[in-house]
Amino acid sequence: MRKVNILNDIKKNISCLVLSSLTVVVNIAATSAEACTRILYETGVGTYITGRSMDWSDTAAAMDFWIFPRGMRRNGGVGKGSITWDSKYGSVIISIYDAATSDGINEAGLVGNLLYLAETNYGDADTRGKPTISVGAWLQYFLDNYATVSEAVQVMKADPITVISANLPNGKPADAHIAISDPTGDSAIFEYIDGDLRIHHGKEYTVMTNSPVYGQQLALNTYWSLIGGNNFLPGTISAADRFVRASYALKSSPKFKQRRDAIASVFSQIRAISVPLGMSNPSKPNIASTLWRSVIEQDTKRYYFESVINPSIVWVDLDKIDLNSGAKVMTLKLDIPENLQGDIASAFKPSAPFKFIAPN
Repeated sequence: MRKVNILNDIKKNISCLVLSSLTVVVNIAATSAEACTRILYETGVGTYITGRSMDWSDTAAAMDFWIFPRGMRRNGGVGKGSITWDSKYGSVIISIYDAATSDGINEAGLVGNLLYLAETNYGDADTRGKPTISVGAWLQYFLDNYATVSEAVQVMKADPITVISANLPNGKPADAHIAISDPTGDSAIFEYIDGDLRIHHGKEYTVMTNSPVYGQQLALNTYWSLIGGNNFLPGTISAADRFVRASYALKSSPKFKQRRDAIASVFSQIRAISVPLGMSNPSKPNIASTLWRSVIEQDTKRYYFESVINPSIVWVDLDKIDLNSGAKVMTLKLDIPENLQGDIASAFKPSAPFKFIAPN
């Protein structure tokens, strides 16, 4: 009897937390724009695979692969006061609109994913008085400079930069949070809320979607974990519901030892949480369809990409491309109807690097 009472008390306390979080979800439902999902999967042999979906309302959004060699001179892209650096690590990334790095892996195996977050507030640059960086360059900064999650977290704890937002070509503000992971399974989430950087660091942070803020997502997921996914799971395409379903699927999926099975598991989980192309709801005009999915093996550094517009899985092996200092920047368009499939390392062409988005 005592155990039952304790469990009921726990459920009541969590329910109060969840009701508070649900209020936030309802309040942002009319304004939240784009959506994505990211998971970090552990295989049966102790390696890790990061998978994500990119959900975006503009099907005309340019999606390009880019190869950036190490040694590139970089700046934050927002003019005077921008942070500058030379890239320590080469990387392969996917851009959006050729304005922002949205996804990628560097040669050390650090993976980064940029996802929309409606509650983002990077703070006032003048008040913060720190070097600035375009939100379009924010993820690239991680990939260029850090080999591990712990290294990145140690530097970012000091909150050393101010991220500057801008509107993307579809008119939406580039308000985002970032997830990073490394070959050890370490993971971190970075969010700017009310002008302050919040960091969630640890191997337990394996799932990320969008709104509400990450701490409230965790509270909601705790509630649903008590109910148990075998009994009932929330079924809408809202970020909070996707977080719960992705968490349940990740926890319930076997840790496959065979590489082929492990990759298939991650793809199947990301596909299961994707939003069908063209789905719309008059009462929620900002629902976004899934446009593409990426799956990255962090031990082999193989980068898979799957478009829902041109259905075909392609991949790049980092050991088959030139990331040496002085090598050419290369690119490959992913949103045109070409018959691309399999290993596409040889399909990249030289190009000047794109410019990171900046306010007008």
